[in-house]
Amino acid sequence: MWQPLIFISSSSSSSSSGISSPIHYPTNQRNLRQRCAREQTSHADPSQKLYTRMRLWEFPDQYVIEATDGSTGSCLAISRVDGSMNIIDDIPQCSTIRVPKIWTIFGVIGILKLLAVITERECVGSYLGHPIFKVSSLKKKMEAEFFGLLGVAEKTPGLYFSYNVNITLSAQRLHNLGDESKLLPLWRQADPRFFWNNYMLEVLIDNKLHLNGPSAFQNFQAAIGKDIIDVTLIARRCTRRTGTRMWRRGADSDGFVANFVESEQIMQFSGHTASFVQIRGSIPFLWEQIVDLTYKPKFEIVKAEEAPRVVERHFLDLRKKYGNVLAVDLVNKHGGEGRLSEKFSSSMQHVVSDDVRYLHFDFHHICGHIHFERLSMLYDQIEDFLVKNRYLLLNEKSEKVEEQLGVVRTNCIDCLDRTNVTQSMLGRKMLEFQLRRIGIFDAEESISTHPNFDDNFKILWANHGDDISIQYSGTPALKGDFVRCGQRTVQGILKDGCNALVRYYLNNFVDGTKQDAIDLLQGHYIVSVTRDIAPTSQKGSLEAVASFPLALSLVLLGFFLTILSLSQVRYDLRHLFFSTLWASMSVAIAAYVKAHGRIFCNRPRLHKPRR
Repeated sequence: MWQPLIFISSSSSSSSSGISSPIHYPTNQRNLRQRCAREQTSHADPSQKLYTRMRLWEFPDQYVIEATDGSTGSCLAISRVDGSMNIIDDIPQCSTIRVPKIWTIFGVIGILKLLAVITERECVGSYLGHPIFKVSSLKKKMEAEFFGLLGVAEKTPGLYFSYNVNITLSAQRLHNLGDESKLLPLWRQADPRFFWNNYMLEVLIDNKLHLNGPSAFQNFQAAIGKDIIDVTLIARRCTRRTGTRMWRRGADSDGFVANFVESEQIMQFSGHTASFVQIRGSIPFLWEQIVDLTYKPKFEIVKAEEAPRVVERHFLDLRKKYGNVLAVDLVNKHGGEGRLSEKFSSSMQHVVSDDVRYLHFDFHHICGHIHFERLSMLYDQIEDFLVKNRYLLLNEKSEKVEEQLGVVRTNCIDCLDRTNVTQSMLGRKMLEFQLRRIGIFDAEESISTHPNFDDNFKILWANHGDDISIQYSGTPALKGDFVRCGQRTVQGILKDGCNALVRYYLNNFVDGTKQDAIDLLQGHYIVSVTRDIAPTSQKGSLEAVASFPLALSLVLLGFFLTILSLSQVRYDLRHLFFSTLWASMSVAIAAYVKAHGRIFCNRPRLHKPRR
């Protein structure tokens, strides 16, 4: 039977999960749910109003979605046999023998040839006056294998949505929308780069059902004297080269890079709105770092001759979307990272111009592991770019006073840890510029002179880095203690060590399956009733049956039998032969696993990305 997978959400505390750009949790806000409820009522646009509460009826042959938020209208029926949809006026009559199951839901994420619904939601704050909801739980109906993959995706936090505002667009792009564009449904306004459920919505869009796309969010409110400042941080993850840390590195041939995230910091005060956008993304040419059981697999540059062309395409796209671009490269100058940095630098020679700059800053060499205050040296080198390219500032009448003309693009290897420390520093500097501009700060005043505001700002960026890192690597960001506390701590260093080991485990033994889940939700693998999940290797090959747990068990068993035999040698010399045999078997298996580490790792099975 064809099973549509609908994503919907229910319950006041809510949870519905799916894949989406990460959103950050609000801190230090009282009566948050009441505030969201008031804003939802006062800011709703009748011309684009989306249903905020629905009921999902599960019949043997169809699903029926009925609006229950006071709206009047027809119901949507979705066939469980062939996936066809039609509008019906009334709920079908219920059989006394088979009573349909009923759920309260809060939205439809999309359809994956299976039906997925949001069964729980949580209001986490507001974006430009509109409530933002976190998806906390999903209802899933699908074949067992794909059900397992959706379970993996559901455990990754970060699916958020709004009924009223398009959170795939920055405040500046929203302000610049023309009147005609503002009348379009939200999915038509969305930036496809950050529209994570775009693929799952295709069938619904074809049927003229207008739904919104998700994004990422986090904010806080704090007082400076008598003034209440609201600061929001949005992280929009790009859909063009999605995946996990080791299985999506570098760029594809079109210039789309792994772990590309647009971070927008928004400050609101007494009618003023200020926004500052930064971006991060992997080194933009073809390279990879395939897991092979070693702690740090080798970096491999793929098709090195194409690097200049791919870099050029990447920055051409950035110039179209953001204007001037300053690329800040934080990787090491030596070793494997050095080879990547050298190729990046040489490829940028063909791209650097009046509107594109490249700057290398060896983060580890200059800052080491504890002296992150030396980032001020980096700021001194790029201050002129920041001053020249400014930020968005709207006055009390929503008139544009300043406009951001360019963007800083920051990268390290993962674009997680060093990158987040650097971006938090730039976000702090620009927020101080904005607060001085609207008269909250004087010329000598800074965020650090207001302890409560300073602490909230640090936590904001630390959580921001953790959320992005969890989606890409599976663990919170390293070096987060500096962002959170303003200095490196012994506890933070020990925590980084634990997280590094967890990353090793996830990279080698978990992320292949997680990559499959992402590929399934993004439409890189199309579910077919005629095929199941296929292994990446041919049946009968060693790669198809290679199992690290089994190999490790055999090695440990061999050493155990070796020790057992040696303990019996003094009673019978034949045990010397057996101890040698068991030891040799263990060493041979261990050597083979070490030499062929890649085939013993957890690898994606659904989709091989196009280079």
